[in-house]
Amino acid sequence: MIRKSLSLLGIIFLFVFSAFAQTKNDKKLTLKLQKLVEGFNGDVGIYVQNLKTGKFAEINGDTIFPTASMIKVPIMIGVFDKIEKKELSYHQNLIYRDSLLYAGEDILGSYKDGEKVQLSKVQMLSITTSDNTGSLWLQKLVGGADINKWLSNNGFENIRINSRTPGREAFQKRYGWGQTSPKEMALLIKKIRDGQAISPAASERMYRNLIRIYWDGEALSQIPPYVQAASKQGAVNRSRSEVVLVNAPHGDYVFCITTKNQKDESWTTDNEGYQLIRKLSKLLWNYYEPKSKWEPTKGLEIYDN
Repeated sequence: MIRKSLSLLGIIFLFVFSAFAQTKNDKKLTLKLQKLVEGFNGDVGIYVQNLKTGKFAEINGDTIFPTASMIKVPIMIGVFDKIEKKELSYHQNLIYRDSLLYAGEDILGSYKDGEKVQLSKVQMLSITTSDNTGSLWLQKLVGGADINKWLSNNGFENIRINSRTPGREAFQKRYGWGQTSPKEMALLIKKIRDGQAISPAASERMYRNLIRIYWDGEALSQIPPYVQAASKQGAVNRSRSEVVLVNAPHGDYVFCITTKNQKDESWTTDNEGYQLIRKLSKLLWNYYEPKSKWEPTKGLEIYDN
């Protein structure tokens, strides 16, 4: 009799848990996402979560995609991990060398060989302006293997640095600098917001960097400028991505959108991937803030970054 009772309780528990899990899946929003990506010429992954209610919606949320520059978030975490361990200092002086240059329009790439710059400024530029020279410099200081170890130890199995990391050569060939699933990148930003990445102090400093993004022409352009949002973008020829955590009036929400195998490889604002990011961001803002009357200002395109 006792065994039967326990068995019955187990069945009831599973039923209740299953029902609870289903209520967390926002079916209405999922249908909107499915309609949004119809006809897209490439593969798309989306993960969205209302952090107030816990409800989520996703499309290929656990599928692996290239990160491009979104990998600079895990690199930042690796830097702060070393700072907390006293292996680096936030305000220590670094010496720039021409050998660190990554060709492009980076601010740090314009430095003269031998110039001093604080680690804090290199870190800030890595996130806010997505400075490639600075980001690779920081990765070299920390080590891709150590960053991947932190990710694994903290339950992130899909986010990995591939480039310049021993043993990741095959993954680099397939995904490039880094890889992630939309769900894990969104939850990583949430972990920072919640003060659970490295330490509360480190998390706050990282979050402050993430709310000062220079590249605000895609997802951020569809959110009112007076609403705070933490974000990071990434783009390579056949992939566009962005992760955003919005501190919205009626409750925070986070989303990550990633693409791969895009047919459109252009680098103009009307790239199909960029358009999809903007459409998703607008959809989510209106979904979570239905009474908002805000619209992007007409004529602002001449000031796009």
